Amino acid sequence: MNQIDLNHRTAIVTGGARGIGRAIAERLLASGARVSLWDVDAPALARTSSEIGSSVTVHTATVDLADLASVRVAAESTAAAFGKIDLLVNNAGITGGNARTWEINPDDWRRVLDINLTGVFHCCHAVIPHLLRNGYGRIVNIASIAGKEGNPNAAHYSASKAGVIALTKSLGKELATSNVLVNCITPAVIKTDIFQQMTQAQIDYMLSKIPMGRLGRREEVAAMVAWLCSEECSFTTGAVFDLSGGRATY
Repeated sequence: MNQIDLNHRTAIVTGGARGIGRAIAERLLASGARVSLWDVDAPALARTSSEIGSSVTVHTATVDLADLASVRVAAESTAAAFGKIDLLVNNAGITGGNARTWEINPDDWRRVLDINLTGVFHCCHAVIPHLLRNGYGRIVNIASIAGKEGNPNAAHYSASKAGVIALTKSLGKELATSNVLVNCITPAVIKTDIFQQMTQAQIDYMLSKIPMGRLGRREEVAAMVAWLCSEECSFTTGAVFDLSGGRATY
């Protein structure tokens, strides 16, 4: 593992209790950062926190990202616990199930957009003032290759992730002279526990789209996030980094 220097940095990772979020948190901790895990699942937060760090290095906040008031409380709690906020990784998201666009339940559509897109806006809204006061910050948004290609039977998910890409570009331009840089990652399929719920046929279909012939690993996402959070990422903002094993075509 290459060493990324995040010493003396404080990071927020949304959806940090499990999966990709947990892998990101572990990589940031290994790089010297202190990490606040935000998640809606309080028991999972407590379990992950005890497994990956100590009260000195890991803070937790139970947050509903669709509720701006809840996000603001979490941001203030993080700042109070660690004294400042330097890094924000907007990782949390939901898929919302699969259906053709005209058959998607409108409540499911709204919930996916509320978490995946509006939730990112809420976190940026609450955290960016802290970064500007520091005169330093890095924001990394986890989008998806679906936001570039548009996955069939997942219009709500695809639209939400396309929105995250556009939000990243707009925000990157707004903050370009502030030393707060904003970038996003568009992974293809990353192997997580959700694969235990899938059939082999579903997995084979997804693999067929990836020229490398394998699924991405959580640790690979975490490695890219760590660099984007570092001072070495100094002239890149509003950018989209594919992590797709060759699937992305633009």
